[in-house]
Amino acid sequence: MATTKEFRDYVVEQLKLVDNVLCRPMMGEYLLYADGILFGGIYDGRVLIKKVSSNLKYQLEDAIPYAGAKPMYWIDHLEDMEYLKILINDTCQDLPRKKGK
Repeated sequence: MATTKEFRDYVVEQLKLVDNVLCRPMMGEYLLYADGILFGGIYDGRVLIKKVSSNLKYQLEDAIPYAGAKPMYWIDHLEDMEYLKILINDTCQDLPRKKGK
């Protein structure tokens, strides 16, 4: 099931407290960046973030974004915007910033 544009718009709206959020289309789904850091994506109507040591404490459920991919964490409650901001900022601590050309 591909992600709808309406769900994408909802997710972007819920992430508006996170600095410089960018949602880029990629092969029918969407990649999510915060301040130039790729932290996750929207896959089949699910918001998934990368698994890193700084977000283990949230005890999120594992999910596979697509066949052959590494497991990620599934954010299944998107209503609390402050929680999302803290979770994503913690996640980005352990991820590399996108390199410029």
